[in-house]
Amino acid sequence: MDIVKLGKKGQLSLPASVLRKLGLQGAGTLLIEATDDGAVILRPAAVYPIEMYTEARIKEFDKENRLTESEKARVRKATARRKR
Repeated sequence: MDIVKLGKKGQLSLPASVLRKLGLQGAGTLLIEATDDGAVILRPAAVYPIEMYTEARIKEFDKENRLTESEKARVRKATARRKR
Protein backbone atom coordinates (compact mmCIF):
# COMPACT_ATOMS: atom_id res chain seq x y z
CA MET A 1 0.00 0.00 0.00
CA ASP A 2 1.31 3.46 -0.90
CA ILE A 3 0.71 6.75 0.89
CA VAL A 4 -0.02 9.94 -1.06
CA LYS A 5 -0.17 13.50 0.18
CA LEU A 6 -3.10 15.75 -0.64
CA GLY A 7 -1.96 19.17 -1.82
CA LYS A 8 -3.35 22.56 -0.77
CA LYS A 9 -5.63 22.70 -3.83
CA GLY A 10 -6.91 19.14 -3.38
CA GLN A 11 -4.48 17.65 -5.87
CA LEU A 12 -2.61 14.41 -5.41
CA SER A 13 -0.01 12.50 -7.36
CA LEU A 14 -0.33 8.79 -7.90
CA PRO A 15 2.83 6.78 -7.29
CA ALA A 16 4.62 5.43 -10.37
CA SER A 17 3.94 1.86 -9.22
CA VAL A 18 0.18 2.51 -9.27
CA LEU A 19 0.37 4.16 -12.70
CA ARG A 20 2.28 1.17 -14.06
CA LYS A 21 -0.20 -1.29 -12.53
CA LEU A 22 -3.09 0.56 -14.21
CA GLY A 23 -1.20 0.95 -17.48
CA LEU A 24 -1.51 4.74 -17.35
CA GLN A 25 0.75 7.52 -18.55
CA GLY A 26 1.19 10.70 -16.51
CA ALA A 27 -1.47 12.59 -18.47
CA GLY A 28 -4.18 9.92 -18.40
CA THR A 29 -7.87 10.54 -17.72
CA LEU A 30 -9.62 8.84 -14.82
CA LEU A 31 -13.16 8.44 -13.55
CA ILE A 32 -13.49 8.98 -9.79
CA GLU A 33 -16.18 7.72 -7.46
CA ALA A 34 -16.60 8.25 -3.71
CA THR A 35 -18.37 5.40 -1.92
CA ASP A 36 -20.62 5.69 1.13
CA ASP A 37 -17.98 4.04 3.31
CA GLY A 38 -15.38 6.73 2.46
CA ALA A 39 -13.43 4.87 -0.21
CA VAL A 40 -12.33 6.60 -3.40
CA ILE A 41 -12.37 4.53 -6.59
CA LEU A 42 -10.35 5.59 -9.63
CA ARG A 43 -10.92 3.94 -13.01
CA PRO A 44 -9.14 4.58 -16.29
CA ALA A 45 -11.38 6.41 -18.76
CA ALA A 46 -11.21 6.64 -22.52
CA VAL A 47 -11.68 10.05 -24.12
CA TYR A 48 -12.51 10.28 -27.80
CA PRO A 49 -12.53 13.50 -29.80
CA ILE A 50 -15.84 14.52 -31.30
CA GLU A 51 -16.01 16.44 -34.54
CA MET A 52 -18.87 18.88 -35.03
CA TYR A 53 -19.87 19.70 -38.61
CA THR A 54 -21.85 22.61 -39.96
CA GLU A 55 -24.80 21.98 -42.26
CA ALA A 56 -22.68 23.28 -45.16
CA ARG A 57 -19.94 20.73 -44.41
CA ILE A 58 -22.48 17.90 -44.18
CA LYS A 59 -23.83 18.89 -47.60
CA GLU A 60 -20.26 18.73 -48.95
CA PHE A 61 -19.91 15.17 -47.61
CA ASP A 62 -23.24 14.18 -49.17
CA LYS A 63 -22.22 15.65 -52.51
CA GLU A 64 -18.86 13.82 -52.46
CA ASN A 65 -20.59 10.52 -51.63
CA ARG A 66 -23.09 10.67 -54.51
CA LEU A 67 -22.62 8.20 -57.32
CA THR A 68 -22.22 9.43 -60.88
CA GLU A 69 -24.69 8.15 -63.47
CA SER A 70 -22.11 5.70 -64.83
CA GLU A 71 -21.44 4.38 -61.31
CA LYS A 72 -25.18 3.97 -60.72
CA ALA A 73 -25.47 2.00 -63.98
CA ARG A 74 -22.59 -0.29 -62.94
CA VAL A 75 -24.25 -0.94 -59.57
CA ARG A 76 -27.63 -1.70 -61.20
CA LYS A 77 -25.93 -4.05 -63.64
CA ALA A 78 -24.00 -5.87 -60.90
CA THR A 79 -27.03 -6.28 -58.65
CA ALA A 80 -29.19 -7.45 -61.54
CA ARG A 81 -26.69 -10.26 -62.23
CA ARG A 82 -26.89 -11.41 -58.61
CA LYS A 83 -30.69 -11.56 -58.63
CA ARG A 84 -30.73 -14.13 -61.46
